[in-house]
Amino acid sequence: MKYELSLLGVGVLALLFAFYLSQKLKTKSKGTAKMAELSDIIRQGAKSYLTKQYKILAVVTIISAVILMYFLNVQTGIAFLCGAILSAVTGITGMMVATGSNARTTEGCRKSLNEGLQVAFSSGVVMGMTVVGLGLVGVILAYLIFNDMDILFGFGFGASFIALFARVGGGIYTKAADMGADLVGKVEKNIPEDDPRNPAVIADNVGDNVGDVAGMGADLFESYVQSIIAAMTLALVYFNSQGLNGILFPLLIAALGILASIAGTFFVRIKERGKPIAALNKGIYFSAFFALVLSFFAVYFVLGTAHLPVFYAITTGLIAGIIIGVTTEYYTSDSRRPTQSIAESAKTGPATVVVKGISVGMMSTIIPVVAVVIAIILSFKFAGLFGIAIAAVGMLSTLGITLATDTYGPVADNAAGIAEMAHLEGEVRRRAEELDAVGNTTAAIGKGFAIGSAALTALALFAVFGEKTGLSAIDVLNPSVLGGLFLGALLPFVFSAFILDSVGKTAYAMVNEVRRQFKENKELMKGKGKPDYTKPIEISTAAALKEMIIPGLLAVIVPIVVGLIMGMAALGGLLVGMTATGFLLAVFLSNAGGAWDNAKKFVEKGNLGGKGSDAHKATVVGDTVGDGCKDAAGPSLNILIKLVSIVALLLAIVLMA
Repeated sequence: MKYELSLLGVGVLALLFAFYLSQKLKTKSKGTAKMAELSDIIRQGAKSYLTKQYKILAVVTIISAVILMYFLNVQTGIAFLCGAILSAVTGITGMMVATGSNARTTEGCRKSLNEGLQVAFSSGVVMGMTVVGLGLVGVILAYLIFNDMDILFGFGFGASFIALFARVGGGIYTKAADMGADLVGKVEKNIPEDDPRNPAVIADNVGDNVGDVAGMGADLFESYVQSIIAAMTLALVYFNSQGLNGILFPLLIAALGILASIAGTFFVRIKERGKPIAALNKGIYFSAFFALVLSFFAVYFVLGTAHLPVFYAITTGLIAGIIIGVTTEYYTSDSRRPTQSIAESAKTGPATVVVKGISVGMMSTIIPVVAVVIAIILSFKFAGLFGIAIAAVGMLSTLGITLATDTYGPVADNAAGIAEMAHLEGEVRRRAEELDAVGNTTAAIGKGFAIGSAALTALALFAVFGEKTGLSAIDVLNPSVLGGLFLGALLPFVFSAFILDSVGKTAYAMVNEVRRQFKENKELMKGKGKPDYTKPIEISTAAALKEMIIPGLLAVIVPIVVGLIMGMAALGGLLVGMTATGFLLAVFLSNAGGAWDNAKKFVEKGNLGGKGSDAHKATVVGDTVGDGCKDAAGPSLNILIKLVSIVALLLAIVLMA
């Protein structure tokens, strides 16, 4: 019990560190009255959306919990509710801190680039530490209370259930608003991004928070939880066969990763003309190194020298995560050749921008897939199926700081928007835009990291599925298995189609609304009229809440139908096909979208004619095409492959009981 309490203490430490930083952020000034007003409007819009979203999800969640209580047991239903509640808490906490830090980041930029960076990054750290703290505390308490790994999967199911709806709904909201603002504002009216004359500008800034903060927080919370639970389950088999009880070892690695992440936050500093991305990477790399050192000593002293291969498996996961992050940065950064090549293709119009972006996105899948494949092979060689699971835990061990750099992005984006809308001096806007441009890259890196960890976590869950069903191999010559494999390969495409269609329909309504306001209010373009910001917010909110239902239910219903009608072997085939195509499609969509976005930023920095040029308009079109890909469909896929995996696992537990 002392061991468990020590690990629990580390989780509490993460939460206390998050609380300390959140209180410190509150002491920072929001700047001018106009800046504070804009921040409050964004905050209220985000709060309104999340309130409506979680009211709907509360009903759906309670119904789902009752179903689990009926088919499994009361404890699993309760665990499901706990996982769902904590997932929602992470999203809400992140959103509240982010919307409270946007104007403070802008005000920081009035002082120095480093001050702006510190405020935005600190708000991200609050999010990161809240996720890992609640994740570790939640899993430990669930383990101590229920003392049954099958019930813990109910906890993970609850986390994934909320995360999918949060990610899908938030993605639809933010991208519809973004597309409406850009297509009418930048392309048709030739006004700057975040121009206060644009009726959709507030909805766009709200979307950054409900999609890229609340959605991402819930997303990575469930990845973190699922990887730990899967590793604990497989540890029972791996260590018990050798006369050891190592079920708590994954929790130890997670706890040490939290300590490493906290230490890494103190290394994020920058000089006035320094590179923000370098400062953020320094914190991540130090945390990864520190986590590796601590993991080595954990294996050496807790498991003994005979189990050093477990450390090697952890190392493969961490290195694979770093490789995916570096690759994502290379393909999506506006300082790198792939993104610049997309910008250059704008010389011949939007069509070539789109084609080039698709090509870059497809090429970007090579290294992440190879990295994950190598990680799978090596980790399995080192420690069997448990090796794959602990590699996923290793990859996510420094999530506290990795998520911080991701959440930093939308905060910086909001800060740049507030600087523009408040008509601040050029140097302030330059600093804010520099932080924003880096934020696009860190957000892309965060998505790549989330997708990579999802692949390993899904494989770990698949391994547990094999243990529960007695499947030692997947026979692709079996017609049922082959059918399941093809259905699994199809599922990510159908899922993405629903999301992209929803983004398109909502963006259509948004564009028409923005056009209507510019047409009816002639004073808007002169800067004398006041746009109706509430209507675009209402359009995005209503559409997101409506359109998130079908993709969410698809992830739950399909594995149940396949398992009941076609059998467990076919369900195993479905999991294999879905994981393979889901991983590839997620990387492609996210990286292509990120590259399109930063190609636009590259032109906006004054290259190829700068803002207002034909090249700029072409890249704006590319950016809008990529919006739904990188912030809606792509990130949602990593939740899909884990949610389907956990539903399949719970179905196996029901049928094999």
